[in-house]
Amino acid sequence: MSVWATARAACAALATLLAVACAPLPTTPEAGADGVSATGAPAARPTLRPLERQPPAAAEAPRSRVVQIFPDLGETPDGPPDDLQVEEFERGGGSWYGVQFHRRRTASGELFDMTSFTAAHKTLPFGTKVCVRSLVNGREVLVYINDRGPFTPGRIIDLSQAAAEQIQLTTIGFKQVSLTVIPEEGGRCAGERVEGGLAPINMAAAPRPAPARRAPARVVNKRKR
Repeated sequence: MSVWATARAACAALATLLAVACAPLPTTPEAGADGVSATGAPAARPTLRPLERQPPAAAEAPRSRVVQIFPDLGETPDGPPDDLQVEEFERGGGSWYGVQFHRRRTASGELFDMTSFTAAHKTLPFGTKVCVRSLVNGREVLVYINDRGPFTPGRIIDLSQAAAEQIQLTTIGFKQVSLTVIPEEGGRCAGERVEGGLAPINMAAAPRPAPARRAPARVVNKRKR
């Protein structure tokens, strides 16, 4: 056998092996290893169907519902929001004062207490309840008027140190605020119900220093000549 005949025989054997390896597998249970059904007829190739799209399991679960509660709407756990509408009284600069005036007598006669929720205003009657709202961060604090001031242009109210801390006023010492006077029928401040009417003024006497005693007048006797 020549070299060319040997090469041709090898190529034919290789082609036969490739054809067997690439032969399709049985497509139906009735088809045998040679792709022929038990009846002798060629096995039918099944038609391809698109895959059904299954929804993810997370989509079947109910979605959580986020409920937002806004204090300005007056919603409380005890009952429905109040319908009372209170108008804004004044808007301007707010400042505060603290330890340097602690235990000193205010214009109302009450002793200033930097830990109490009080304030100074130029015209509002003493005892008036005022809801002070920061126009920077939206925080609110309820105070009552027991002093006069501030007397700096552009400022409308002076808060005690405790009240100023509630609306974060002490961080810079001066912020824009709005004032809402609580009416006789009551209102809301900082998300809580507030009773109307004037706050009582504590007129407790402040400890005063004892008056200095005067030295007795010196009598000079004049002799007659």
